[in-house]
Amino acid sequence: MAQLRDRFYWLNQINKASTAINVDEKLLSQELGSTIAHGITKILDDGSKPDGARPGRVITLEPLLIKAAGIEATRLHVGRSSQDMHTTATIATIREHTLNLADQLHRTISRMVSMAEEHVNTLVPNYTNGVAAQPNSYGHYLLGHVAGLLRDAERLQQFYARLDRCPMGSTVLNGSRWPLDRQRMASYLGFAAVADNAFDAVQISGTEMPVELGAVCTSMMLHAGAFIQDVMSQYGNPRPWILLKEGGDNTYVSSAMPQKRNPGILNSTRADASRIITLGFGRAVQAHNITPGMIDARSTSDSVEVVKGATAVLKDLARILGALQINAERALEELNSDWTASQEVADVLMIRHDVPFRVGHHFVSEMVTYARKNNIRPSDFPYEQAQNIWITAHQHLQLECTAVLPMSAEELRETLNPAAVVQNRATTGGPQPTEMSRMLKEAQDRVRGLKAWRSAQSSYIESSLSRLEVDFQKLLVAVQN
Repeated sequence: MAQLRDRFYWLNQINKASTAINVDEKLLSQELGSTIAHGITKILDDGSKPDGARPGRVITLEPLLIKAAGIEATRLHVGRSSQDMHTTATIATIREHTLNLADQLHRTISRMVSMAEEHVNTLVPNYTNGVAAQPNSYGHYLLGHVAGLLRDAERLQQFYARLDRCPMGSTVLNGSRWPLDRQRMASYLGFAAVADNAFDAVQISGTEMPVELGAVCTSMMLHAGAFIQDVMSQYGNPRPWILLKEGGDNTYVSSAMPQKRNPGILNSTRADASRIITLGFGRAVQAHNITPGMIDARSTSDSVEVVKGATAVLKDLARILGALQINAERALEELNSDWTASQEVADVLMIRHDVPFRVGHHFVSEMVTYARKNNIRPSDFPYEQAQNIWITAHQHLQLECTAVLPMSAEELRETLNPAAVVQNRATTGGPQPTEMSRMLKEAQDRVRGLKAWRSAQSSYIESSLSRLEVDFQKLLVAVQN
């Protein structure tokens, strides 16, 4: 996880950078720069003490600098404003929380990819509209969720690239008479570049970034909630095929009904995801219908709450993944007791026997109606009855039935086998072994890429701050000489 530092820290790093740059540019004298440097150091030392003051606003930080270094220290503020300083401190704070979110996203996706690899051959029912639809590999199902989370990773990286622009030097909205070195300031503070247009830097982008952050986190929470709800639905099944391992924070016993094992972590994580979605939407609501420069949507704490909350939900989602217990035999039993492979019959009738899809579809639909009425499992369906339904299905469609059912009894049974459905998929992105191998490799590569990206961003910030500290220390030494 990236080191998390508050606005007090970042405002003082801005002061350090301003001092070092302005002394080098002859905008401040060496002597005054040294005095200011010692004042900044005292403020940081005092702020690190128990109950030490750590103001996060320019208007409350500057009096501490005046007390430590004298009124002449306010020369440091020429060419600056609380507008660009606050915006920079906010962005720097959000930036680190965003990298923490990226780190947790990497961990959660990694766990899901590992599970997908474990369950390539685990057959389970999948559902649409809340109804059992088709058999699938649980590994393939998990890779579907991985794909959504990897898109979230893309959004997060794209957001970070737009966030990682330094507003310092834009002052209120149109720069300064002082020839400030904005590029060097950005470099010292670990930004990839400056926020180019001075008006945009603080008046437009400063409001826009929290809104985009809220949208990115909302997408993650939607994906987390969808997965949780899929597991949650099994708790309404008297014979579920997937549950949480009991005990700990996973489940708890009802106070009144001894048979119940309530899925506590599913409920709490889902509720937390909904809360973050609400807060994420709130960033846009606060930014709506205000003139540029208003502070409504700029609260650092509100944005941090969104990203910290999203990080916590993803951490709990990883815990949920680790607690899942999948009963493969029960899942296969559910598949074999229902007609989730029925579309395959219509497909095979068309592919192998040249039967129009809608004819085959109607035929199988009539089979399912008959089977459910008479409590017949797919594997036990009488072939003779299938032949009769083949004829009546044609009559219902007002088609002449010129041939007997072209499928043999053996072919019909094999086509209704859930394993055959998964094994024989031919389209790109399906659950068949060759495609699963390809998609697993690509997912693993992208997960490694996410980790490398996050590491590179953190390393750049830390190396930038180290360079700043080296140059700042030279000012402290100069005053001693």
